[in-house]
Amino acid sequence: MSRIIMGIESSCDETGVGLVRLHDDGAVELLADEVASSVEQHARFGGVVPEVASRAHLEAMVPTANRAFEAADLKLSDVDAIAVTAGPGLAGALLVGVSAAKAYAAALGVPLYGVNHLAGHIAVDTLQHGPLPTPSLALLVSGGHTQLLRVDDIATTITELGSTVDDAAGEAYDKVARVLGLPYPGGPPIDKAAKQGNPAAIAFPRGMTGPRDAKFDFSFSGLKTAVARWVEGAERRGEEIPVNDVAASFQEAVADVLTAKAVRAAKESGIGTLVISGGVAANSRLSELARERCEAAGIELRVPRPRLCTDNGAMIAALGAHVVAAGVKQSSLDISANPALPVDTVSI
Repeated sequence: MSRIIMGIESSCDETGVGLVRLHDDGAVELLADEVASSVEQHARFGGVVPEVASRAHLEAMVPTANRAFEAADLKLSDVDAIAVTAGPGLAGALLVGVSAAKAYAAALGVPLYGVNHLAGHIAVDTLQHGPLPTPSLALLVSGGHTQLLRVDDIATTITELGSTVDDAAGEAYDKVARVLGLPYPGGPPIDKAAKQGNPAAIAFPRGMTGPRDAKFDFSFSGLKTAVARWVEGAERRGEEIPVNDVAASFQEAVADVLTAKAVRAAKESGIGTLVISGGVAANSRLSELARERCEAAGIELRVPRPRLCTDNGAMIAALGAHVVAAGVKQSSLDISANPALPVDTVSI
């Protein structure tokens, strides 16, 4: 008998509610994916304001859930289990989602599963491409996270191979966009500008690629600073800033490092499948370069469609379905949100 899993996501500035059907054979079918974003409320600040995000989640949670059930043509009483992002993320934002999930679970008398946001970004790929081969390698790139992860079991066993030591890739995009006078969030406008620029125009540095650097860790703070210094120098000389060339050169540096390390990690680990997810996975140059390098290395590349890459409830519902299918123990109704939940803790 198939089961309906409800997923709730509220780790940052998107309120997401997803519904999936877990079939008897373990297949997971997406039924609804509704998201309410508060990004416009944060744009004038150039970044997410936690208190604003929390208030937006409070206002959007029930309407977003209602839209999801309407889209799936389901009722609350059809739900068999609820999964919710318990961490990592913004404390106040997480608390709204966890509290809502507890209320729904208690009212419906169904199991509650507090799950890891980062694992959700990996699990969402199964909604588009089917079961994930094991082991697989996941490159998670977003505004808050940049990590290389080995996935032996999406429901229970994820190991970090490398992570950023400073800025996440998406955070660097936002800061460089501000330097170039482009709007927030920085990813889409930089990607658009880069398509009109020359990626070889400026030789920006590739962080953490020296012989004594950690093989699979990342650093984007130096790159961000290099862009800012280059722009400042051009302005002092009275030169017009070639925004498209700067954007293309910056983006090439980011994509080069991310894909080179991911492919090397896969080859050294003997892993034949690479999944790229998170908001930055929607970047055109990253996916293009990853495809080129994976094809040359004989590695299968899986990238979810852009809607699934960004934060959403579908990814949490998908992870919840895998956790349920694996028979993982349900969470207690007194669980707390954990803003620093480590990636190797898939559920709490």
